[in-house]
Amino acid sequence: MNGPIDEDAAPGNGSADRAADLDDEARVRKREQKREQNRRYRARHPEEHAAGRRQWIEANRDRVRETNRRWRAEHLDRALELNRDSMRRSTARKRRDAELRARGRERAKRWREAHPERVREYQKGWVQENREKVREYYNRYYATHRDEVNARAAARRDADPERTKQAHKEWAQRNKDRRAELQRERRSDPEVYRAELDANAAARRLKRRLEHAGLPPKRLHPITAAERRAHEREAAAYFGEPDLSEHVRQFSVFAATLTEQMLERGERMREFAEAYVAMRERMGLPAVNVEQIMYARAVEIVTDRVRRIDLLTSRDVAAAVRSTDAVVRQEERSHQYEQLVKALVALVESHAERLSEEAALENRVRHIRGRPVGSLESLVLLLATNEVVQEVPTSHLSVQDAQRAAREAKLRILIAHEPSTFSSSDSAYHRPLT
Repeated sequence: MNGPIDEDAAPGNGSADRAADLDDEARVRKREQKREQNRRYRARHPEEHAAGRRQWIEANRDRVRETNRRWRAEHLDRALELNRDSMRRSTARKRRDAELRARGRERAKRWREAHPERVREYQKGWVQENREKVREYYNRYYATHRDEVNARAAARRDADPERTKQAHKEWAQRNKDRRAELQRERRSDPEVYRAELDANAAARRLKRRLEHAGLPPKRLHPITAAERRAHEREAAAYFGEPDLSEHVRQFSVFAATLTEQMLERGERMREFAEAYVAMRERMGLPAVNVEQIMYARAVEIVTDRVRRIDLLTSRDVAAAVRSTDAVVRQEERSHQYEQLVKALVALVESHAERLSEEAALENRVRHIRGRPVGSLESLVLLLATNEVVQEVPTSHLSVQDAQRAAREAKLRILIAHEPSTFSSSDSAYHRPLT
């Protein structure tokens, strides 16, 4: 029995739809068959499939990247879930591998501890059988870790310098021929040999000049390689300090302020120190050094004046005190020297006649006793110096300083006055003694 007929429907549409459905089913079946064929092919030829897939991916990088990006954008939740699953599997796999390796290491460690002799025998035998491989391993490691190897070797030598020195001596005794050969090879280079000859000649010339000038020979302080490396490490640590510039600035300011304090108020500081020492003596307390008390008080005053000294240490303060003491002593020496010269000039100018007569008398006495006679000017200055040093402070002056002061006083007198200042003539020593 036929159903109701749609008056608006086109004739024959039902058969066309069925034909289209059949075509779709055929295409689906064909697609499934193709997929199955591809799957069987991949199963039978995995290497060829993998190679072809790699080639296709290499040839279509942009397409693969775009496809992956589009799929991830369309299936973000699924992509994140897959990523989490992959990370969990990777973490679990790494943990299992690490535990397996740790158990293997522990098992091998226990075995080595239980069989040390067998381990040594095995290592020795392996090294004997694989000399070239061991040398290759060592050279390769040394090429990539040269600085570390050299640093460890230097540290071993520095840890026991006496042993290192003894080892060097023993090697030199055992290898005299080798040392001579190395020296010949080094001197075979004409430039090196000429440089050594020039250095030796320069050292001999310097030694002769120092001897002729009456000066001591050049003094050298030889140091070992260990000491040199220690100095280099200390210098690197010092100059590599990030606060070095501020540290140096604070030290410079502190030392300059301390020097200024001592130069301007040195006398008052010394009076304070002497009074403090005297008070301690009256109280029966142990004696202390006046210089130490003076500089301790000066450091206390300067510390209050300077704004920043937070980076300075006790060694820095001691160095500043030594520097200031050297400057103060130099200033006092210069002051005493100038005072001595002025006193000599004043004494000779005011007592020229008396000093000339005494100088002439000294020359006559020398002539009678057969001693060499000196010039009148020199004897006058010598007599004046002997008188002045009794009155002028000369605690910071040496004998050479006094002689230089006498020569300078003589020049000042000759420049300011006529040579007749020394009134008596050099022949005055011929007069008879009265």
